[in-house]
Amino acid sequence: MPLNPPVVFFIDRSLGKKIIADRLRQAGVIVEVHDDHFHQNALDQEWLTEIGKRGWIVLTKDDRIRHRPAELEAYRSHKVRVFIFGSGEMKAQEMAEAVATAIPKILRLVRRTPPPFFARISRTGIVSLL
Repeated sequence: MPLNPPVVFFIDRSLGKKIIADRLRQAGVIVEVHDDHFHQNALDQEWLTEIGKRGWIVLTKDDRIRHRPAELEAYRSHKVRVFIFGSGEMKAQEMAEAVATAIPKILRLVRRTPPPFFARISRTGIVSLL
């Protein structure tokens, strides 16, 4: 097992396939998109389990994921790191710029905070634990 495995960002289906993924790739980040690995209608707990096993970082705008029992069980059991965009009203381009701005803060939080955890990314790229 590598000492420093690469950080991989997983884009939840709620964020689409292109705009945010492309912006992160431009910033030099490894990105995986939901639909490249799971059926569009896969249950959240299914992909959360697999993403946790892979050690990837989840990006989503689905704040309800923090409150549903099946998702919480998968999140806790598989030590998932989840970053949620602060406002469901943000457009894809706004989210793309916010997460690109937040990359250094996200990586710092990932290095310093043991999983599982939920964090929020604000419109301006501020990252805070929930």
